[in-house]
Amino acid sequence: MSTSIAKLDGQARERLIAWIQNRMSEFGITFDALERSFAEDEKNARAIRYQDASGHVWDGRGDLPEWLRRAVASGQNIDFFRCEG
Repeated sequence: MSTSIAKLDGQARERLIAWIQNRMSEFGITFDALERSFAEDEKNARAIRYQDASGHVWDGRGDLPEWLRRAVASGQNIDFFRCEG
């Protein structure tokens, strides 16, 4: 969903929240289960180690992605794309 809930007007926001709550109830999803799922996703998320100006990213694991392979083959130093942090 591209629209942020916070950007919706009051009535549309309330309808969306009610819809989400109904779907959660329908599928037996509790808020606690949702929270645990988000926490697990954050824990398992890999840090971005390389990024280009177009937004392509790589976590440094596995084979070089094509965008980075092309850049290095054309003479660019891989450290140019390294993210700090």
